[in-house]
Amino acid sequence: MVRPRTDAVDDRILAELHADARIPLVTLASRVHLSRNAVKQRMERMERDGLIAGYTLARGRVDDGRVTAIVLVYRADRMRGAGVITELARIPEVVQCDILSGQFDLLVTLRADTMERIGQIWERIAALPEVSDTVTSVSLTRVIDRA
Repeated sequence: MVRPRTDAVDDRILAELHADARIPLVTLASRVHLSRNAVKQRMERMERDGLIAGYTLARGRVDDGRVTAIVLVYRADRMRGAGVITELARIPEVVQCDILSGQFDLLVTLRADTMERIGQIWERIAALPEVSDTVTSVSLTRVIDRA
């Protein structure tokens, strides 16, 4: 798929929206030196082109005391392991799941209230018949967060 073309103004609009998706249109327009209507038209075009997929709430970066763990999952049959993803989608503490190239198939990010809960989730994942191996790491400290 060909990435839609953008110019420097589009890139600036995207950067401003990434920093604050609730920025008032008038403020955004003044920051990119365009009229409110011109910015709105550009945003609508970028939405149609798929460059803007939606506007969402991002949780603050305050440490909420929850535990973050990364589970690397190796499925027994890489091509037919969709049941693992279906099961992961049922676990509310699974906040992200990426399909990987390389040795492991899935990178699963967990956010749970306790280490005990992380352990319970790991047991659930490891017990799936389609899972042949896992490696789990717990985040000690987040030093960079650009999300």
